[in-house]
Amino acid sequence: MKKLLGILFSILVIANASAFAEQKVLSLYGSAEPRIIEKLAEGFEKETGVRVDWIRMSSGETLARLRAEKSNPKADVWWGGTLDPHSIAALEGLTEPYKPSIFDELDPRFRDPIGGNRVIGVYVGILGFSVNEKLLKSMGLPTPSGWDDLLDPQYKGLIGVANPNTSGTALTTLATQIFLRGEDEGINYMKKLHKNIANYTKSGVAPGILAGRGEIAIAIIFLHDCIYHMEQGYPVIAVVPKEGTGYEIGGLNLIKGAPHPQVAKQFIDWVVSARAMELMPTVGSYQLPTNTKAKVPAVSIPIDSVKTVDYDFAWVAKNGVRIADRWTREVFTLPR
Repeated sequence: MKKLLGILFSILVIANASAFAEQKVLSLYGSAEPRIIEKLAEGFEKETGVRVDWIRMSSGETLARLRAEKSNPKADVWWGGTLDPHSIAALEGLTEPYKPSIFDELDPRFRDPIGGNRVIGVYVGILGFSVNEKLLKSMGLPTPSGWDDLLDPQYKGLIGVANPNTSGTALTTLATQIFLRGEDEGINYMKKLHKNIANYTKSGVAPGILAGRGEIAIAIIFLHDCIYHMEQGYPVIAVVPKEGTGYEIGGLNLIKGAPHPQVAKQFIDWVVSARAMELMPTVGSYQLPTNTKAKVPAVSIPIDSVKTVDYDFAWVAKNGVRIADRWTREVFTLPR
């Protein structure tokens, strides 16, 4: 009997140890640049001993994967990328609310954009143009200063932007035109812009690289990416559109049915901390942190210094899929 009890006890110990070991793993989907996700994963592992298995995908790709995995979630947390796809995921029940333990440290303007702690805001980025002035000057062309300038036929084939079906950056671009002009006029603007687009990339940051290489002259991207490209030696400058521009709030979600929910919450509590956000500039990530205790990178563009549109994140959460579909039907299919 004692032998049998000993065996049972050993089995329980092994089972508990296995369960504990399983909880020491975090599965993370990240939609920022790989170097940033890797830095945060390393930081969390160093502080907690939890191994982070991460995959980098664009915001649109991540949303599609969460839909595909709805009945059997594979990841715990979705971090980074524009808020809009995160919000769509929340409305579709793919993620669940969670209020970080240091919620009060986050800027009230950005920490809970659609309410109910369904998506947590982790950084802010300003939409604008990355312009290869050297290339434009060699062609005798001026530097554009606003959205309307981009419609000039002289820029035909010289502008790059991502596809709003795969990129949060591009969805922000589309929504920005709608908030500037109204929905129908915003779509009409995108039709006119379409004539000057060289190509639509999958990733939001990719046009900036193309502009830096001189393959195009103007990229519609978030300006913190432009600043990083400038540091890397690309001959580009950052331009804030004079009419007003949109901005992103980086999203953070707890995935519904996460395999490791307790570790997921631990990561969320950590990644919104000032010390976590201050890791990002060490790898050239110059978004504005939402934790008010975090140091703002010296090279970042303060959002209060920029004219912004009245960007309605709740509206995009409800209408983002519809307007991206409308763009596909009415804009993407047009000849260029």
